[in-house]
Amino acid sequence: MKHLPVLYEEALEHLKVKENGVYVDCTLGGGSHAAGILSRLKSGRLYAFDQDDFAIEKAREKLSAEGKAYTIVRENFRNLKAALKKRGVDKVDGILYDLGVSSFHFDDARRGFSYRYDAPLDMRMDTTQALQARDVVNTYSAADLKKMFYAYGEDKFSPQIAGKIVEARKEKPIETTLELVETIKRAMPQKALSKKGHPAKRVFQALRIEVNDELSALKESLEQALDILRPGGRIVVISFHSLEDKIVKDVFKEASTTDHPDFLVTMPKKRAPFERVQKKVIRPSERETAENPRAKSAKMRVLRRREEND
Repeated sequence: MKHLPVLYEEALEHLKVKENGVYVDCTLGGGSHAAGILSRLKSGRLYAFDQDDFAIEKAREKLSAEGKAYTIVRENFRNLKAALKKRGVDKVDGILYDLGVSSFHFDDARRGFSYRYDAPLDMRMDTTQALQARDVVNTYSAADLKKMFYAYGEDKFSPQIAGKIVEARKEKPIETTLELVETIKRAMPQKALSKKGHPAKRVFQALRIEVNDELSALKESLEQALDILRPGGRIVVISFHSLEDKIVKDVFKEASTTDHPDFLVTMPKKRAPFERVQKKVIRPSERETAENPRAKSAKMRVLRRREEND
């Protein structure tokens, strides 16, 4: 269950870790980025967020080896500000997000994230929450399923798949990943099934996003991150989905843009409090995508809070 971090060197380089700084890894996962931050600290501290107990235990082994100060926070990163305040932290020097699902989530068949293994339809990152993928599949209306598959999975067969799911669950509830895969296949034309790529990939992605409310959580967390970032501090976000990237792009653009019209030359121009370090997204190298196919869809954006003398 080896987890390969994406854009590892680039993320740490753009975070500009200071030896005595306070940093937050909002997506602890396998712990690779967190360990990289810790290795650059001396008297500083790292706060690492995750809501998955398995991920936390795996990462704790890696972080302990660094022998540096860190705190693991078992929380959804949408609670970023409150969770840090509870620990006496109001301002930080840098925040990292590595979005998506860790490799070991897919590799652990019991979690129900993968369409390759037979398992209960679960897909919860936080296993204490009530909503599971089976609840979505068996209770959402055809219209809601279609909307979700299209919005979060960009699947052009969303109407047919939603219809087939509703039809199948009348006979009996769809309880497992492979039952859902077979239902999806029955909804798609043979020509589409013969194409490269798994026919259930987009639907499973959409379900995962819905179950974990990933997009709303991301927007809420980024807005809190802006509030707690010190002057000179940076927010680094690695995303793997176009909808995630759009949220990051929009939040960063708004934070780095003033509403002062350029034609009002008589008024002093007010600078935006933040600046985008690079307006174009940062993508993995060809070498990295060859070694780690998961990196192909990765995009990284970086935002910096300006200092008074900028």
